[in-house]
Amino acid sequence: MRSILIILFFMLIYVSAKSQKWQPGSFTDVKGNKVTGLIRENPSGKGPIKDEGFIEFKDDPKTNPYKLSASDLKSFTVGQDSFVVAHAPHNTYWTKKELDFVKVALNEEIKLYVANVGTVSGGNGIGVSPEFGGGIGTGGYSGVGGGLSVNLGGGGKGGKVMTTWYYGANTAEMELLTPINFKDIMSDVMGDEQDVVDKIQAGQFNLGNIDKLIAYFKQVKASHASSK
Repeated sequence: MRSILIILFFMLIYVSAKSQKWQPGSFTDVKGNKVTGLIRENPSGKGPIKDEGFIEFKDDPKTNPYKLSASDLKSFTVGQDSFVVAHAPHNTYWTKKELDFVKVALNEEIKLYVANVGTVSGGNGIGVSPEFGGGIGTGGYSGVGGGLSVNLGGGGKGGKVMTTWYYGANTAEMELLTPINFKDIMSDVMGDEQDVVDKIQAGQFNLGNIDKLIAYFKQVKASHASSK
């Protein structure tokens, strides 16, 4: 158990350090203008607007960075990852800002979103990048979400990090993905690939290994596209 916690601790440190780096990307503002440059997706410090997530942006390595609040943007992209602005879904809550970013894990007719909804008490918080998903967790459900849940530290300096999955046609229609609705929802999301649906219905995938399911779905979909 100790070795697992040590591994998770260093993974969290790695992800936190990675999120502080400048990466090539672009953002689309609320007027639909797209701007390309360098983005720091999870910067430290206070954002321009209270209770809103924010990113830092600069046009090139030599220019001064500036902050963009979630209400300034429609979306942003870093590498192959796309993020959109969202409120917490109705009838649920998260410990993120009132208006923040969620990653688009699958851009299908019914989209799959993932968000880090955890904080660390007594400090600035430690975030888990959405790319880790629930694959290294147990898929446990706490009433807030499912996926990775890690307790760190103690004495008021620790806390919980949780990655939560949502689905919907858009962020305004997001609903919580849980172990209870997993088979039905993921079968609908991935309904174009019957082989994948059969494995979901057979219980080969669940919220705990959803990252493996997404990778498998993309592999099957790509193979069919290449054969056309």
